Parts: sequence; C-alpha cells; structure tokens
Amino acid sequence: MAIDRRQFLQGAAAAGVGVAYSGLGFGQSAEPVRLGLLTVKTGPLASGGIDMERGLELYLKERGGMMAGRKIEVIVADTGGSPATALTKTQELVERNKVHVLTGPLAAFEALAIDDYVRTQKIPILSVAAAEDMTQRKANPWFVRATSTSAQCAHVMGHYCATVLKYKKMIVIADDIAYGQEMNAGFQRVFEENGGKVIQKLFPPLTAPDYGSFIAQLKTDADAIFLGFAGSNGFRFVRQFNEYGMSGKMKIVGGMTALDESVLRNMGDEALGLLTVCWYSAELNNPINVKFAPAFRKIYGYDPGFYAAATYVNGDVLNAALTAVGGNAGNKDALMAALKKTSVQTARGPVKFDTYGNVVGNVYVRRVERKDGRLVNAVVETYPDVSQFWKYDAKQFLANPVYSRDWPPAKNLQ
Repeated sequence: MAIDRRQFLQGAAAAGVGVAYSGLGFGQSAEPVRLGLLTVKTGPLASGGIDMERGLELYLKERGGMMAGRKIEVIVADTGGSPATALTKTQELVERNKVHVLTGPLAAFEALAIDDYVRTQKIPILSVAAAEDMTQRKANPWFVRATSTSAQCAHVMGHYCATVLKYKKMIVIADDIAYGQEMNAGFQRVFEENGGKVIQKLFPPLTAPDYGSFIAQLKTDADAIFLGFAGSNGFRFVRQFNEYGMSGKMKIVGGMTALDESVLRNMGDEALGLLTVCWYSAELNNPINVKFAPAFRKIYGYDPGFYAAATYVNGDVLNAALTAVGGNAGNKDALMAALKKTSVQTARGPVKFDTYGNVVGNVYVRRVERKDGRLVNAVVETYPDVSQFWKYDAKQFLANPVYSRDWPPAKNLQ
C-alpha cells in the first residue's frame, strides 16, 4: 500500500489544516517542515492509528498548520501493524519524501523494526510506541518518547492494586507482542514486590478471533485480572468475559490502552467501575486539555484517548523544539538536542525527558464513569513525575534483562 499522502492533504485541507508545498516562500526556507506520520489504518490496531492521525490533524488545525513560524506538511504512512511494512514505509518517508522528522509508529514491535534504520539515517523521531529498550539498554539517540514505555504506567497499577486495592492474587493477560509482554512484566514486578502474587499469565495472539479458550483457563481464586491489551482487544475481551458468565467473579483492571476512549464509546454498563492506568485521560483538568478534549469530541463525536493524545502531545514537544532552533528543521543534530531538552506543558500535563529520551511525567489511575450520557475515564489518583524506572535505581534497573514473558521470573504460578 502506497503512502497515503494525497488523501491526507485533501482531508487536512477540508479540516482547515495549513498545508505547505515546496515553492511557497516564508521565513528562512521556501519549503515546509515535512513531518512523517507512521500510523496504522488496518487490522486490530486501526482504531488507535486513526486517532493518531486525528490528534495530529487537530493540533495543526488549531495553529493554522504552523509550528515555530514554519508551515508543516504531514505525510502519512499506513504500516498495517506489520514490522516489515513499518520499515518499508519509514524508508519511503525518509528517502523519497525527505521528511525532516517522524512521529509514530504505534506498536512496540514496529518501533523495534525501524530502530537500526533510524540510527543509520539519523532522523529524529517522536515515538508513540512503547518499546522498552529504545530508551533503556539500547537507547536510540534519535528517539524521544512523550507517552510512556510499556511498563511505565503498569508499574503504577501494580503498586495501586497491591497497596490501595489490597489485592493478593492476580492474573495477567495481554496480547502476545512486545508491548503486552513488557507491560505485564512491569505490573507483575511491582505488584509482587508489594506483597501480591501473580498466579497466572496468559498471552493470546494479537489477532485472536475469540478469547473463549483463554477465559475458560482463568484461575477462579484470583482477586482480579490485569488486561494488557491494545487497540480494540480490551473491549473484545471484556465483552466476552461477561458473555461467558465471569462478571462479578473477579475484578478487572487494565493497562493504558485496555479501555481507551477510542473503544470505550462502543461499550455499555459492563465497563462502569473498571479501573485502568494511563498517562492521559480526556477528563484531565489542565488548561491545554480542557480545550483539546472538547474540540476533539466536537469534531469526531467521542473523547480523545491514548492515541489521539499521543500525537497531540508530540505536537507540543516538536513545536517547542522547533522554536528553540529557530524553525531550522534541516539541522538534525540541533533539533534532536532541542527535543531532548524540551520541558513543556501539554494535554497530559508537564513533559520533560530523562537522559535516555523517555518522558518523566504524571500517570493517572482512572475509573470508568458515566458523564453527560457517555462513558469517561475519570481520574481517581495521580502519581506525579513517574520515571520509566519507577522507583528503582536506573543502573540497577538496566542491569536486569528487558521485561519479557520470562523476566521477571514468575514464582507464584498455580
């Protein structure tokens, strides 16, 4: 599938987004800043990928298509949620479309697939994907992440489940991809270090057509189950969990995309009261989000979630960095240095980066409630200034293996 540049430009123009073409003169350069968006428009991750594009469109619409006095031209690539396609599309964006900077991709396995190429080409990238080692043991110097690692928010939920909810035994289940494996591992580590026990770990395929066989395996003496799903899979699991008569038999809590706003709009009363954890909620009461969330809802008919907020937040980060370098996107070294030094207020709250290029920021425990006739993720607890290393010493953290299905070891399985 070719990069969907023409279709995006038409849609952006219809939405009022300023679109620049080479030959338009302004400021320091006759050409726009070219921003490549790696997203997913097909497959189980498509709902999130579409929201990534919508979040970026809205950010540019609100600013007349400008950042730091420069016109922004967005070129969209649909990776299809495939590592091989993600690499091919990245190569096209860099070599054919000559983008100055990238944002995306969505999935951790896609980020890992393009890691070596990004290093070789020295192209700045504002990630949405949560791949742990991109900002840890194998930190990519051209990579910043204003969202979170896979486990960054899961650490918080592990602590909350053990110390606030007082759960003793839990099950973890996630898509069998790097994102799900890393998220569950981080949750398990903090939950067990605070007195809990993970008694079962399940990893359905990302494209599992039905979760019945996994639901049938669930240990019934668990207090709760932690969901590490992405895209629409969390919604599908909860629906089938109830259809199989499990409602009320154990509590459900979720990671940062399990009940994202992009799928919450399709759910009913079965979602009420469910707790999730994320670096964002459409209900956040800060000056930027109280404008962003209603504006997004007015245009698209539902609240922004993880994926829309990711590119909207990335817009603020890129805007600040471009401003710091006087709009000179062609100086990649200076732009990358400015990105890493960025400290800016965003729709998620304050964003700053550690020495590895990963965000240090607020993480929120959220509860599904009904508001004005729709389901929302209401914030019930804020953990400020959460690092990707949680409360661990960074050097000691990095001396351990990357989070996976097998690390940390599961010592309490039944």
